[in-house]
Parts: sequence; C-alpha cells; structure tokens
Amino acid sequence: MSLGVVLVAIVVLVLLVAGAKLHPFLAFLVVSIGMALALGVPPNAVPAVVQKGLGGILGSLTTVIVVGAMLGKLVVESGAAQRIATALVARTGVARIGWAMAATGFIVGVPLFYSVGFVLVVPLIFAVSGRYGLPAVGVGLPALAALSVAHGLLPPHPSPTGLVAQFGADLGLTLLYGTVIAIPALVLAGPVYARFVKSVPARPLPGLEATLLPEDRLPGLWTSLLTALLPAVLLIAATVVQIMSPQTMNEKMVAWPENRVGPLLVFFSHPDVVMLVTLAVATVTLGLARGRSLANVMAIYTAALVDVGPILLVIGGSGPFKEVLTATGVDKEIAKQLQGFALDPLVLAWVVTVSIRVCVGSATVAGLTAAGILAPMVAAPDSGIDPNLMVLAVGSGSLAASHVNDAGFWLFKEYFNASIRDTLKCWTVMETIVAVVGLAGTLVLSRLLG
Repeated sequence: MSLGVVLVAIVVLVLLVAGAKLHPFLAFLVVSIGMALALGVPPNAVPAVVQKGLGGILGSLTTVIVVGAMLGKLVVESGAAQRIATALVARTGVARIGWAMAATGFIVGVPLFYSVGFVLVVPLIFAVSGRYGLPAVGVGLPALAALSVAHGLLPPHPSPTGLVAQFGADLGLTLLYGTVIAIPALVLAGPVYARFVKSVPARPLPGLEATLLPEDRLPGLWTSLLTALLPAVLLIAATVVQIMSPQTMNEKMVAWPENRVGPLLVFFSHPDVVMLVTLAVATVTLGLARGRSLANVMAIYTAALVDVGPILLVIGGSGPFKEVLTATGVDKEIAKQLQGFALDPLVLAWVVTVSIRVCVGSATVAGLTAAGILAPMVAAPDSGIDPNLMVLAVGSGSLAASHVNDAGFWLFKEYFNASIRDTLKCWTVMETIVAVVGLAGTLVLSRLLG
C-alpha cells in the first residue's frame, strides 16, 4: 500500500512539472504534503515534516551553491572566461579547436551554473567559428559537452551538491571521482562525437555575435585559470589530505586549543570554508586588483542571486519529499524492495533517474527525485554502496535523453538556429553519450575501489 502511494506521488509530480508546468518547488511541496497525508502522517504534524525536510537539505548546501554562483558571475564579468577561451584556442591551433573549446567549457563550467555558462560560451563559440571559418556545431559541441559534464557530475554545481547531501556523500571525494569520470565523458561526447555532426548547419541568431572585452581589460591567463579552478583544487586537496592523514583529520574532537592541527584541517577542508576562501581570493584577483570598487564587486554578487534563487528553491523542495519517506518509515520498505532487484545498485539508480528524466525534462528535478527514492537503499547498514559513486550514477542518468521537455534542448535549438531534427541529432545524442560514459566510468571506479 505505502509503495503504491509513493509511485502515485511520483506520477503526480511528473504530471505537475511536465504537464501542468507547475514550478518544481510548488510541485514538490504539493506532492510531499499529499504523500504525507496519504501515508498516515497526522495533519498537524505535516508542516513540521515539511519544514524539517526544507531545512535539512538547504542547511547543508546553501553556502556552497550561493557562493559558487557569486564566483561564477565574477568570472564572467571580469573577462576571465574570455581570457581562458582565447588563450586556449591560440595555443592549440585551428586543427585542435574542438579540444580547446572542450577544455574551455570544462574550466569555465567548474564555477558556472549551466544556463549561465551556456549563454556565456555560445557567443564565444560563434566568434571562434566565424574567425576561423569553421562549422559552429563542430566548434561548439565540445564546449557544451564539457558544461554538461560539470553540471551533472561535479560539485559545487547544484545538482551533484544536492545529491551529496541526499546520499550523505563526501563533497571532496565526489569531486575527485567525478573529475576522473568527467574526462572520458567530455572527450567522447565532445571532440570525438562533434566530428560526426560538424556539418550540421547552424548560424547565430541576430544579436548573438560575441561582444568581447578589449584585450587590455582582460585579467592574466594564470590569474583567470587559478581563480576559476581554485574551488576544485582546494576541495580535492582537502580530500587527499584526509585520505593520507585520516587520524589527524579525525582529531577534530580533541579539545581546542590543546590540539591545533586536526581541528584546523577539518575547518579549512569544509566545503563552506573552501568556497568562502575562494570567493575572498576572487574578490581581490578579479575584482579589486582589476580596478573595481568593492561596491561594484558586491553588485555583481547580488546579481548572481537572481540565477541561484530558483535553483535553491527546486533543491529545497526536494527535501520534504525525502523527509516524508523517512518520517513514515517507508524509506526502509523501499530499501528492502530495491535491494531485491537483480541489478547492480549503480545501474538501477541510473535507470531510475533516466526514467524520471525522460518524463520530467529537468536534470536537477530528475536527480533529486531519484535520490529521494534511492537514499534509503544507500543508507541501509548492509548495502555496501559507496554514496559518492551513487551521486555520480544518478548525476549521469540525469543528463540522458534530453528532448523537447528540457530547457537545455531549446537553448541549443534557438541559439544555434537549428531544426528539431538536427537538435535531436546533436544535442540529445551528445547528452546521452555523457550519461552512458558517466555510468560506465562509475562502474569501472566501483570495481577498482571495491
């Protein structure tokens, strides 16, 4: 009976988001409240369950996502992204422009939200293709594939960060594993696949030609690279220290100040602190040192909140869905049922996520909805499932089969002025390659680590 209620709730969620076009935050709340009542939660207790779910997930990732959005906005406004793109293209030459654009998309994609990164990179794509007389799809698809990989697999992007919170994974370790998987995924879906579709006709819509900053207003290449990649470098470095010195890191419970090393390492390895340190560095390197006033930099950070607000709402809305399952004990029942499937748990997670993705469209909604279903299986004491790999399996599945109900599909179609058929051929196939290679890489890592 309870599992039937959960299945009905998922169907209703899909209908509300994909059919009725209700905002995902509202859809999650409506479905969570209805599911709680149907599962026997007393009406007077439902608001507390919803509030606990909202606070639980937002409390663990709001700082990372908001500060990440501010960093990304500054990378755009300062011209750092433009510097990275033009420098890489200049160094690789025309014959390897696809590889240069893939590297650009990956580097820029680490601190930028997907939609922001897309809008930023597309004018650069058309500028490069126009300057060298190359097909726009051949130049652009590698960059967009790299953006997708970062969006689906790498914290501090909202979706993988939200999945880390749902599965109780480690942010730094997930980033480390995700980076390993991301490289073959972006290579196969980007420069390799682009060779087969580079002849697809695409031209920029009027007004989408690049408006580039003058050369003398751009920050230096190394400043741009190090600032854009600093959060990833710090998070991975903290993870490596923890792996190499677990005893020192675990000394955080020793009374301060008798033991200083353990607590300090734990403090500076926390994702929130890493992101704040990165933003402080960026404020200087891409802001104050470039002649901007502090007030101007703060205005850029304020503008970033416009991008992050809707994403935080979607992620926050998924919290009550999971909390209802936990509060009613249905999570244990789901875990038991899922463990009975004769499928590798990572493959099962991927299939579940892809199914929801095809119906809902949004990668973030698909991933977080799947996480609510799968989290009990991961948390089971005898599951043996690595939560970090589960994040990557779900993140990979959330990118598959993007079609007409996904905003990314229409971004590609409209910006590249392509037909529906060509968009399916280029965009949908590229996203699916990322998803399949991501799953394959996760399974290989699972075997190597297991």
